[in-house]
Amino acid sequence: MIKRLLHVSIVLLLMVGFASYSAGTVSASSGNSTESINEKFGLPRVVYGETLTEAQKEEVRRLLGVEDPEMVDEYTITSEDLVNYIGGDAGARMFSSAKITREEKGHGLVINIVNSENITEVTNEMYANALITAGVEDATVEVASPVTVSGHSALTGIYKAFNVEGESLDKDRMEVANEELSVATDLADNEGIDQEKVSELLAEIKQQIAEQNPVTREEVEQIVQEQLDQLNIQLSEEDKAMLTDLFDKMRNLNIDFDNVASQLDDLANDIRSKLEEVAGNEGFWQKVSDFFDKLIENLRGLFS
Repeated sequence: MIKRLLHVSIVLLLMVGFASYSAGTVSASSGNSTESINEKFGLPRVVYGETLTEAQKEEVRRLLGVEDPEMVDEYTITSEDLVNYIGGDAGARMFSSAKITREEKGHGLVINIVNSENITEVTNEMYANALITAGVEDATVEVASPVTVSGHSALTGIYKAFNVEGESLDKDRMEVANEELSVATDLADNEGIDQEKVSELLAEIKQQIAEQNPVTREEVEQIVQEQLDQLNIQLSEEDKAMLTDLFDKMRNLNIDFDNVASQLDDLANDIRSKLEEVAGNEGFWQKVSDFFDKLIENLRGLFS
């Protein structure tokens, strides 16, 4: 009996150790908590959802690393903002919030959803795609919510942060960017396509539009179809038309994607790396499964 208990203890220790190791491999650094004022770009801007209670606002501050509210400029997203920036419902409840830090030219656009378990539909890459379309460049954007939400309203807060202190983003580009985010989440939900794969598709289409400079809707449609074929993505005719409509609107806005070509390249490369990493980890996860299967067999043997 003592020998069996010893065996069980060893097995349990192995399980705990393995779990700790696995958790460690995917943990993220909380970053440098030291705050200082950037005299070139000013303080970071934090935009809170209007629906947040004071307690929830404090939780968002903690999540976004705001140790001293005096070290950031704080704003609140209102229902009026939701209507003005993304054509949203004035009665919507807004929880997701964002912190925006301006960076030096060439830094690129870096998106970090700090508690992704609470942002259920929009990924880092989806935010990045939409913000590039809206004209946001060279910034670090952090998104958080104290409750589970889709993540769409955070886009309103980011827009607001770039429409204060005399700055402004183009309204038409913001509207198309918001439509892009809706298309991305719809494709992931309706077609069952992996979120990263959807983001890769959108980024690749943008790159091709920048390179080919299409002048008709038919040329846009051809680019869309070529990228679908290249990425081996099957869509319904309705969703193909939805994609073509979206990028035809972008074409008509004459967005200079060449101006942000490096950010598009960085985004596309980041998405490809993530997809390759997931594909390359299949063997690892099979080993994890085999490991626990053997542990269960051993436990059964000890008590049989």
